[in-house]
Amino acid sequence: MELTHPDLVLYPEMGATKRDLGAYYASVADLILPHIARRPLALLRCPEGHGQQCFFQRHHTESTDALIRRVELTEASGERATSMAIDDLAGLLRLVQMGTLEIHTWGCRIDNLERPDRAVVDLDPGEGVAWSAIVEAALQVRSALAKHGLRSFVKTSGGKGLHVVVPLERRAGWEQVRSFTEGLVRRMAQERPDLYVSTPATAKRKGRIFLDYLRNVRGATTVAPYSLRARAGAPISTPTSWKELNDVPSAQAFTLANIAGRVERGATAAWRGFFDVRQSITRAMLQATAERPELRRVLGPTARH
Repeated sequence: MELTHPDLVLYPEMGATKRDLGAYYASVADLILPHIARRPLALLRCPEGHGQQCFFQRHHTESTDALIRRVELTEASGERATSMAIDDLAGLLRLVQMGTLEIHTWGCRIDNLERPDRAVVDLDPGEGVAWSAIVEAALQVRSALAKHGLRSFVKTSGGKGLHVVVPLERRAGWEQVRSFTEGLVRRMAQERPDLYVSTPATAKRKGRIFLDYLRNVRGATTVAPYSLRARAGAPISTPTSWKELNDVPSAQAFTLANIAGRVERGATAAWRGFFDVRQSITRAMLQATAERPELRRVLGPTARH
């Protein structure tokens, strides 16, 4: 697919152009599309490059490219809205054509907006937190999830921290997934208040890590695996294995400049089996993590899909 202005430089510090972004996404299409296709999208668009004016687009508009699917939905306010979705590589390349530098997704697919198929704990470090502490926090989140029988995967955010991602069968609703992750991280913060916080207040984060469970709310988004970030050096939010995590030097370790070598080495198999995992949030898990009465509420029977 042809791109207009293919030589437009989007990452000036490394000379990366729109053509380079298109080539990158074409090379990892088999890896990224299972995580972004047929999901509501939110796009950080920087048509002139990451150092210029950028804007976040959540809704499909009349000027949105015809290859971008229009998704009708109802927002939390009750108002009708239209989100965006793509199906294939052609749609992905249209995102590049639109100057998209970051691809964010809901935690569900468009055929069932009320049943998430993944949960995310975003480890967001405050000022002064060492990278080794962030890695250790991710391992602790993994251990806490494993105590409930849940398998999890990890990826760099491409920003400051790590994302722990839990694949789910589409049985529990948003309220249940949010309640479980909230209860889980609140307990971790209570046990180690010197290391973790579970509230988004910036003032409390200095020297500690915010265990962000708020990605698990209907309409919230998380940057997709293998998405670029609109930051100097073109970092990429990259899946890693738990085994190699201790050897990853930073949240921005993987970039447009070195990702090809990772693909060639087969390191992209770090999340092998992600879509084969069969697990869900259960009432027992909700009860085990709940510390406040409102967290014990289960909105009706869980559904099988």
